[in-house]
Amino acid sequence: MSLEVLLENSPWMVGLNAAEQYKVRQDIQVKQIAGEGFVCRRGETADYWFGVISGVVKINNVGASGKSTTLLGLAPGSWFGEGSLLKEESRRYDATTLRDSQLALMPKSTFVWLMDNSMFFNRFLITQLNKRLGQFIGAMENERLLDVDARVARSLAALFDSWYPQQTLMLKISQEEIGQLAGLSRQRVNSALKVLELSGLIRVHYGEIHVLDLDKLSTFHSEIPANH
Repeated sequence: MSLEVLLENSPWMVGLNAAEQYKVRQDIQVKQIAGEGFVCRRGETADYWFGVISGVVKINNVGASGKSTTLLGLAPGSWFGEGSLLKEESRRYDATTLRDSQLALMPKSTFVWLMDNSMFFNRFLITQLNKRLGQFIGAMENERLLDVDARVARSLAALFDSWYPQQTLMLKISQEEIGQLAGLSRQRVNSALKVLELSGLIRVHYGEIHVLDLDKLSTFHSEIPANH
């Protein structure tokens, strides 16, 4: 995906007028970040709104004990970081790349200018924040209530949210990277992927996941034997 494809398919961009779209294209920057690199760090000043052009980004926090908790995975087409900009506070999380990635960076000044000038952009942000809340609630449910197979299924489904402009339901991602998003070992992810593939929900190729039924993947529950 290129920057232009990202912008053309972003739901907030299509509702802007010609002058607003021109300003966005003039102001936005593109940055290459190597795998396991920082997009932003906890405690940093929030200066940009981020869009994922290519690669995969994870949002995570590290506790006082050193344990890292992944809050969200972001596939190409995703935009994130609006919360810190709206609240005018420092970042409350780390955002890192799982592989070599390309990011679009919209300066805070442009983000605020769009809020001041575009009703459509403001409506998008309300919807985006509401969906983000649902994602975080879902992540909490995944962590506390679901078994391993279901956690992997929901983590994958979240990457293919229809809110983001996916050209195909395919993502280049390794089992180790899925494990980082789901908080599981590569071996446990491998076992879960086999279950999901046998259920007809995904097709696995080396380094790629093809989603065959997104609705069922996003609501997947493992069958529990009757004597349990």
